[in-house]
Amino acid sequence: MSGVGDESQAEVEIWRLSGRSVVTLEGNRVTVGKARENTIALEGDSTLSRLHAVLERFDAGWCVSDLGSSNGTFVNGERIWSSQRLRHGDELRVGQTRLLFRNSADVGFSATAADEGPPLLTPREHDVLVVLCRPLLDRDMFTEPASVKEIATEFVISEAAVKQHLVNLYAKFGLQDTTQHRRSRLANEALRRAAVTLTDLRRPDA
Repeated sequence: MSGVGDESQAEVEIWRLSGRSVVTLEGNRVTVGKARENTIALEGDSTLSRLHAVLERFDAGWCVSDLGSSNGTFVNGERIWSSQRLRHGDELRVGQTRLLFRNSADVGFSATAADEGPPLLTPREHDVLVVLCRPLLDRDMFTEPASVKEIATEFVISEAAVKQHLVNLYAKFGLQDTTQHRRSRLANEALRRAAVTLTDLRRPDA
């Protein structure tokens, strides 16, 4: 375990139905659960175990482990069964809560740069992002972003057209080199950088 005080700072952005908040990861061990004794205490989430998961810092970076929770810990939509390395932009799901992991050391920019605003988007690109992210407002918080087919159906356009919009969006959000879970990462970045807001995600007739 490393006791090194990194110049870079890791943090998690917590997304809940009531809103979002940011917690800086301090020290080398951060516990997550519904018991108030946890470093990140999510007392209002009954689907969490009292001691649900732990984030640990090693010399090579941060890892997450499930602590035998009833409902599991998920990273980018996949349940983990052993300790897993975390990278900037990864999404953790515990109970009904989404945690977006950010670590400036992984991407080579200062922590302040992580708070940059959204890139310049065309109206259609913004609309595509809204439909992509809308399932994340679902109450069980375990849904994936909308599929290419679902987006195409929403706008009555071809799947090829949707894929081209997504290619452009990956480029604008700096995700060209990401090969896994790109839609999830794009959705996370769109929310983090406020390209899409919770108000955008609520349907007009909701």
